[in-house]
Amino acid sequence: MSVPVTILCGELGAGKTTLLSGLLESSDREIAVLVNDVGAVNVDADLVEARTDLTTGEDVLALENGCICCSLGGELSRSVIQLWKEHDFDYLVVEASGVGEPEPIARQFVRGPAGGPYDLDAVVTVVDARRFYDRFATGNAEANAQDEQPIPEPQGPDDTGSRPLADLLLEQIEFCDLLVVNKCDLVTDAERDRVVALLETLQPRADVVTTEYGGIDSSDLLESERFDLEAAADSAGWKQAIKTADATGAHEHGQDAHEDSHDGHATTYDDHTDHPDYPDHDHIHPPERYGIQIDTYHRRRPFHPGRFTACLESLPDNLVRAKGLCWIAGREQQAVTMSFAGSETTLEVTGRWIASFSDERQEAYRQSQPDLPWDEEWGDRETRLALIGRNIEMDDLSARLDDCLLTESELAADWSSFENPAPTGMGETVTIPDGD
Repeated sequence: MSVPVTILCGELGAGKTTLLSGLLESSDREIAVLVNDVGAVNVDADLVEARTDLTTGEDVLALENGCICCSLGGELSRSVIQLWKEHDFDYLVVEASGVGEPEPIARQFVRGPAGGPYDLDAVVTVVDARRFYDRFATGNAEANAQDEQPIPEPQGPDDTGSRPLADLLLEQIEFCDLLVVNKCDLVTDAERDRVVALLETLQPRADVVTTEYGGIDSSDLLESERFDLEAAADSAGWKQAIKTADATGAHEHGQDAHEDSHDGHATTYDDHTDHPDYPDHDHIHPPERYGIQIDTYHRRRPFHPGRFTACLESLPDNLVRAKGLCWIAGREQQAVTMSFAGSETTLEVTGRWIASFSDERQEAYRQSQPDLPWDEEWGDRETRLALIGRNIEMDDLSARLDDCLLTESELAADWSSFENPAPTGMGETVTIPDGD
């Protein structure tokens, strides 16, 4: 019989270890724990051992000097399989690093070697209510300076290749089944309610539990049977916003529209002058108790790389999340994913436009996807973004983005002559900080 698994995510300091320690002390199940930390010393493993009197350390499996979602993926599978072979236990809890993305970890338990002896039960993300409120619910860019403990920068090839911490946190929130809002004693009831409302917008599928000091009933974490890979991968609020726009305004096609693309691509329009809803395009409104708004931006004209970069350096303070595919002039092959969170934007090459392939390969793709919208000149190239904010003038933001589109004279120019900071290689990432 497969052993159920819970993956525990959340940034450093959110209270994952406190929650896990309480779970081990209160549950009568035999629980094995895998703890991952990117530092040289696995502090989390030490804390769990101390809090649960595991003096031998045999019940805590530590992975050090790496991240289980990437460089140690193979070691994760080998370690948990070895653990299963050598020990008898009822349940496995994986406490991921604060800078780990949950989706690659989850896939190892669903489609990797670990999927044999294990059954992924739930992905849980712990959120620090105070820190989340200060960072995302107020637009306070200086909130991180008030953190009770420093958060390490994620490991990356260089300064421009590292993922912003806020972006990683939202990735953890957007791919989970349960959100545990911890440290609610540090916020007012109104602040807590605003945090919950924003989290429900970012991840509408997940259940939300509020708590203090990591106190949570074990039934919320264990054997909940919440996890569904396809649903989790497709349930982020920004993806749902785009799907809603597709369903109400245009065709939709699947996530494989761009070879090797991580995110789907859908809905094409002619350039902004012919957009069916321009300038009064449709808005998708979630519950607006707290001024939370969701909108989508679709255009079939490329961004000027310089003006687009300048726009990303001065996005509105109340913009919480923006994500989707971008068409940037000078990058005719690369489908670039734009992801904004907190005060930084990343641009990452996540695939190729089908229109950049040979005629033969284009035809093969189009035959396999007959509903794929296609422009005779530009093919499938377009910009398609979801925008989530608080008390924000979405029309003004759309107009600012429109100002970044190529003019008629620029369309006829040599696009390679534009100064262009956008990435070029598959998986390459450029980070653009807020100019303020």
